[in-house]
Amino acid sequence: MEHAKLNYVEFPAKNLTATKQFFESVFSWTFIDYGSEYSAFSNAGLEGGFYFSELESRCENGGALLVFYSNNITDTQAKVEKAGGIINKNIFEFPGGCRFHFIEPSGNEFAVWSETAE
Repeated sequence: MEHAKLNYVEFPAKNLTATKQFFESVFSWTFIDYGSEYSAFSNAGLEGGFYFSELESRCENGGALLVFYSNNITDTQAKVEKAGGIINKNIFEFPGGCRFHFIEPSGNEFAVWSETAE
Protein backbone atom coordinates (compact mmCIF):
# COMPACT_ATOMS: atom_id res chain seq x y z
CA MET A 1 0.00 0.00 0.00
CA GLU A 2 1.17 3.50 -0.74
CA HIS A 3 0.90 6.33 1.76
CA ALA A 4 -1.58 9.08 0.77
CA LYS A 5 -2.88 7.18 -2.29
CA LEU A 6 -6.40 5.97 -2.95
CA ASN A 7 -6.70 2.47 -1.58
CA TYR A 8 -10.37 1.47 -1.31
CA VAL A 9 -13.79 2.62 -2.49
CA GLU A 10 -17.29 1.74 -1.25
CA PHE A 11 -20.67 2.02 -2.94
CA PRO A 12 -24.25 1.65 -1.78
CA ALA A 13 -26.21 -1.29 -3.17
CA LYS A 14 -29.89 -2.01 -2.67
CA ASN A 15 -29.56 -5.37 -4.44
CA LEU A 16 -26.20 -6.91 -3.55
CA THR A 17 -26.90 -10.15 -5.41
CA ALA A 18 -27.78 -8.46 -8.72
CA THR A 19 -24.90 -5.99 -8.41
CA LYS A 20 -22.39 -8.77 -7.77
CA GLN A 21 -23.69 -10.82 -10.71
CA PHE A 22 -23.47 -7.77 -12.98
CA PHE A 23 -19.85 -6.92 -12.15
CA GLU A 24 -18.78 -10.58 -12.24
CA SER A 25 -20.33 -10.97 -15.69
CA VAL A 26 -19.17 -7.73 -17.31
CA PHE A 27 -15.85 -6.96 -15.63
CA SER A 28 -14.77 -10.30 -14.05
CA TRP A 29 -14.75 -8.90 -10.51
CA THR A 30 -14.54 -11.34 -7.62
CA PHE A 31 -16.39 -10.94 -4.32
CA ILE A 32 -16.11 -11.96 -0.69
CA ASP A 33 -19.21 -11.53 1.45
CA TYR A 34 -18.93 -10.23 5.00
CA GLY A 35 -22.38 -10.94 6.36
CA SER A 36 -25.55 -10.27 4.42
CA GLU A 37 -25.08 -6.50 4.03
CA TYR A 38 -21.50 -6.12 2.76
CA SER A 39 -19.50 -7.60 -0.09
CA ALA A 40 -15.89 -6.70 -0.90
CA PHE A 41 -14.69 -6.78 -4.50
CA SER A 42 -11.31 -7.35 -6.06
CA ASN A 43 -9.85 -7.68 -9.57
CA ALA A 44 -11.21 -4.21 -10.32
CA GLY A 45 -8.03 -2.12 -10.42
CA LEU A 46 -9.01 -0.60 -7.06
CA GLU A 47 -10.22 -2.69 -4.15
CA GLY A 48 -13.59 -1.86 -2.66
CA GLY A 49 -16.98 -3.02 -1.56
CA PHE A 50 -20.73 -2.64 -1.70
CA TYR A 51 -22.78 -2.04 1.44
CA PHE A 52 -26.54 -2.49 1.68
CA SER A 53 -28.34 0.84 1.28
CA GLU A 54 -31.34 2.26 -0.56
CA LEU A 55 -29.16 5.18 -1.72
CA GLU A 56 -27.56 5.48 -5.18
CA SER A 57 -24.32 7.09 -6.32
CA ARG A 58 -24.97 9.14 -9.45
CA CYS A 59 -23.41 12.24 -10.97
CA GLU A 60 -26.73 14.10 -10.83
CA ASN A 61 -26.76 13.58 -7.04
CA GLY A 62 -23.16 14.72 -6.61
CA GLY A 63 -21.74 11.19 -6.52
CA ALA A 64 -18.21 10.49 -7.69
CA LEU A 65 -17.92 8.94 -11.15
CA LEU A 66 -15.57 5.98 -11.44
CA VAL A 67 -14.50 5.36 -15.03
CA PHE A 68 -13.37 2.03 -16.51
CA TYR A 69 -10.93 1.82 -19.42
CA SER A 70 -11.77 -0.44 -22.38
CA ASN A 71 -9.76 -1.57 -25.40
CA ASN A 72 -13.07 -2.02 -27.26
CA ILE A 73 -15.77 0.33 -26.01
CA THR A 74 -18.55 -0.97 -28.25
CA ASP A 75 -17.93 -4.53 -27.04
CA THR A 76 -17.93 -3.36 -23.43
CA GLN A 77 -21.17 -1.42 -23.94
CA ALA A 78 -22.79 -4.55 -25.40
CA LYS A 79 -21.66 -6.59 -22.37
CA VAL A 80 -23.07 -3.95 -20.00
CA GLU A 81 -26.44 -4.02 -21.79
CA LYS A 82 -26.55 -7.83 -21.97
CA ALA A 83 -25.91 -8.05 -18.20
CA GLY A 84 -28.80 -5.68 -17.46
CA GLY A 85 -26.98 -2.35 -17.21
CA ILE A 86 -28.86 0.73 -18.41
CA ILE A 87 -27.00 3.08 -20.73
CA ASN A 88 -27.81 6.59 -19.54
CA LYS A 89 -25.30 8.37 -21.84
CA ASN A 90 -24.52 6.75 -25.17
CA ILE A 91 -20.98 6.78 -26.54
CA PHE A 92 -19.84 10.36 -27.05
CA GLU A 93 -16.52 11.88 -28.03
CA PHE A 94 -14.36 14.19 -25.96
CA PRO A 95 -10.79 15.46 -26.52
CA GLY A 96 -8.63 12.34 -26.26
CA GLY A 97 -11.28 9.68 -26.67
CA CYS A 98 -14.88 8.66 -26.13
CA ARG A 99 -17.00 7.25 -23.33
CA PHE A 100 -20.45 6.12 -22.24
CA HIS A 101 -22.19 6.09 -18.85
CA PHE A 102 -24.27 3.27 -17.40
CA ILE A 103 -26.40 2.45 -14.38
CA GLU A 104 -25.78 -0.92 -12.72
CA PRO A 105 -28.58 -2.97 -11.06
CA SER A 106 -28.41 -1.14 -7.70
CA GLY A 107 -28.69 2.27 -9.42
CA ASN A 108 -25.07 3.46 -9.26
CA GLU A 109 -23.59 5.31 -12.23
CA PHE A 110 -20.25 4.36 -13.79
CA ALA A 111 -18.57 5.19 -17.12
CA VAL A 112 -16.30 3.49 -19.63
CA TRP A 113 -13.79 5.31 -21.82
CA SER A 114 -11.49 4.44 -24.72
CA GLU A 115 -9.25 6.27 -27.15
CA THR A 116 -11.49 5.33 -30.09
CA ALA A 117 -15.06 4.17 -30.63
CA GLU A 118 -13.92 1.03 -32.48
